[in-house]
Amino acid sequence: MILRLSAALLLFAALPLPAAESQAPRHGSYYGGKHTDYPAWFKESFLDLREDVSEARQHGKRVVLMFTQDNCPYCNLLVERNLSQRGIESTLRQKFDVIAVNMWGDREITGLDGKPYSEKSYSAALKIQFTPTLLFLDEAGNAILRLNGYVPPGRMQAALDWAGGRMEKRQAFRDFVAAREAGAKASGALIGEPYFKHTLDLRRTGAGAKPLAVFFEQKDCPDCEVLHRRVLVDPELRAELDKFDNVQLDMWSREAVTTPDGKRLPVREWARQLGVNYAPGIVLFDAGGREVIRWESSFRVFHTLGMFDYTASGAYRQEPSFQRFLSARAERIRESGRDVNIWRYADEPLAPAAQ
Repeated sequence: MILRLSAALLLFAALPLPAAESQAPRHGSYYGGKHTDYPAWFKESFLDLREDVSEARQHGKRVVLMFTQDNCPYCNLLVERNLSQRGIESTLRQKFDVIAVNMWGDREITGLDGKPYSEKSYSAALKIQFTPTLLFLDEAGNAILRLNGYVPPGRMQAALDWAGGRMEKRQAFRDFVAAREAGAKASGALIGEPYFKHTLDLRRTGAGAKPLAVFFEQKDCPDCEVLHRRVLVDPELRAELDKFDNVQLDMWSREAVTTPDGKRLPVREWARQLGVNYAPGIVLFDAGGREVIRWESSFRVFHTLGMFDYTASGAYRQEPSFQRFLSARAERIRESGRDVNIWRYADEPLAPAAQ
């Protein structure tokens, strides 16, 4: 009898515990967020933007609004890489008043329209989707240039020289950039990919029409090389690309294209009308041919994948804030036990070597 009881106890001990008693599922880790200390020479504003524009005008300057958020690695890169360069800092301090606005903040702002806002509601009113976003204002408070997301130092210096030099009435910004970038009209070839569809008719027709991703690129383009070799090769992103018709265009081409809204015009003119200033730039359209969001920064895998998912899933219809969508997406991934690294290229591990 004792032997039988012992055997039964051993058998019971070998059985798996009920789900309620087993170890809770692992919550994935989050990597890539970075704290940023903004320069002391940024303007301490009372956030009445009309007064800020007036004060800047009196000193021969213009206003730049820099939209940020906490733990933003791209904001950190802008400060630590760009603003640490003597030419960029000197130009900003001499020609601009820089005012930081937290896109999720609660400070009160009097907008350029004279209406009261919070930082958060003003960012939403301006449809700020990325941080950092730089909004350049002229002497009348009109927005003359908007940089959505991080841009490298050379391109930021070009923006400062163009806006600080009051060039907007003499030369379009994209032409100003093209004249400064040696590779803008270089020889060579675009970087081909098997998922690019060779068509110049971009209209969305039929019940089974896919969303559209238009890749505006140029020849001999180092940033295009990074996009293709270090971002688009990610397997999860490649699977998301399959949900789109992907079309690559030379942003300087004079070849005619039929746009999603049925207009026929040269590619370079369409790029100008869309405001595509840099290569590479990716403009995402839904299956009805309406622009949803665009990639025009040095984004890595997480944000790039998020933009394609935001469009293909139709999430943009319910959630107008891409940043809120990204936050919810990251949390869902972590709840499934997977790690999230918002600062990773495809050839890098999810978990950084040292934390």
